[in-house]
Amino acid sequence: MLDHKKLAVIHIVKKELGASDEEYRDTLEKVAGVRSAKDLDDAGFQRLMRYFARSGHYRARREGITFRQRMYIKHLVEDLAWDPNHYANFLKKYYKTGEPGTLSKTEASKVIESLKHILAGQKKWEGKENELSSLEPKNEKNHGA
Repeated sequence: MLDHKKLAVIHIVKKELGASDEEYRDTLEKVAGVRSAKDLDDAGFQRLMRYFARSGHYRARREGITFRQRMYIKHLVEDLAWDPNHYANFLKKYYKTGEPGTLSKTEASKVIESLKHILAGQKKWEGKENELSSLEPKNEKNHGA
């Protein structure tokens, strides 16, 4: 059985494709031999993701962002705990677009590297913050005076 994150990815893809429930279940059966995503194993999940990645929906133009890049960016944005507006503003400020789907493969790679760098800095800062809090003087009662 798949973990909840993989099931969520499948349902996000279903929603993005605008597939009816019947079309979605037919695709599951054709690609992975099951009628419900809950019945997928890891191999079936991989086959399904490859099928979706090859579909025309995930690459409007040959040089456009790939499905894999889109999913990785989504994962990084979640790890950063950014809301959609924050991410859209980041794209507008640094990449002159508010829509991730308009990125080229090259631009998407740059976005990924930027987000990884920001996440690493955030983790480094959180580590220093924890380190500093352990150095703060403890409230000890004054026993002799």
